[in-house]
Amino acid sequence: MSVIHTPHGDLRLPAFLPDATRGVVRALDARDLEACGVPGLVVNAFHLAHHPGAGAVAALGGIHTLMDWHRPVLADSGGFQVFSLIRQNPKLGSITNKHAVFRAAQGRKTQHLSPEKSIQVQLRLGADILVCLDDCTHPDAPAADQRESVDRTIAWARRCRDEFDRLLAERGMGAEPRPRLFAVVQGGSDADLRRRCAGELAALDFDGYGFGGWPFDSQRRLLTDILAFTADLMPREKPKYALGVGSPAALVACARMGYALFDCALPTRDARHGRLHALRSARRDDLACTHVYIRDDAHRRDPGPIADTCDCLTCRTYSRGYLHHLFAIRDPLAARLATLHNLRCYAMLLDRLGGRACS
Repeated sequence: MSVIHTPHGDLRLPAFLPDATRGVVRALDARDLEACGVPGLVVNAFHLAHHPGAGAVAALGGIHTLMDWHRPVLADSGGFQVFSLIRQNPKLGSITNKHAVFRAAQGRKTQHLSPEKSIQVQLRLGADILVCLDDCTHPDAPAADQRESVDRTIAWARRCRDEFDRLLAERGMGAEPRPRLFAVVQGGSDADLRRRCAGELAALDFDGYGFGGWPFDSQRRLLTDILAFTADLMPREKPKYALGVGSPAALVACARMGYALFDCALPTRDARHGRLHALRSARRDDLACTHVYIRDDAHRRDPGPIADTCDCLTCRTYSRGYLHHLFAIRDPLAARLATLHNLRCYAMLLDRLGGRACS
């Protein structure tokens, strides 16, 4: 599939969606993102449900109106928070077959996140692409934990499917283009568990399928074997989503496996820390990227742009020397200009991966 039709326009694939976790890509506004060629954004249902609240977002017109963003939005289910806040530290909550329970700080209410609530929140936010709540694990987790994760992920996906279909029918949202629902394949590094999870999810006929679980080993190396194996298990005619994969080299590797949708905080986080990405050459068949560490003293008097291959506002207007100066004095403009550049670099890379003219 080369495009996903959504209520807020077509999402051409392959596509990289920057993380707007709390309803903002830090340092940029919607016009900046459009100028970079960003095709869509990812927001987080768990965090937005906590603040400002799904009801508040809905009262303000939904996530698109809130952000003044008129392209597709994908909502993360909160499944990664189940992993990062509970599986990584059981003192912060518990996971049952019914739901995940997040123990709140003193004076705050305990939060419950069920498959049904996750879908309700995502639809209330106004997301174009929703993701089923899953039980994420680390690839090194014990076999018993992996089996439990797969059992729960399948059961939760069924409940998400039922709630999604019920709410779409109730709200009269079944006509095209309608919101889309993706499921997430878990199983760690166990091929049999991955096969079982993918098979049972495929039988539920979701609009797309994602690779679930931490995609790197303890040395931060991409788990290419299990990523490729899982991609082959997903329905051929449905888009494949590599959740949390974000380095340029990893994007290229996963695109060759068949994945066509990506999200990660890496390019925006790197930008704020002065690590800038750049396409190696102007050749459209060259998918390699280099890095510029703009804080290095070597750039203090450099009059050139970050990259000759880039057409972003930063590269058209400002020198490496100026950006080095902005980081040195810790001016907020440094984060904006660096983030503009990194996201434009990613948009150009994905255009090359898709074999299309840069937008």
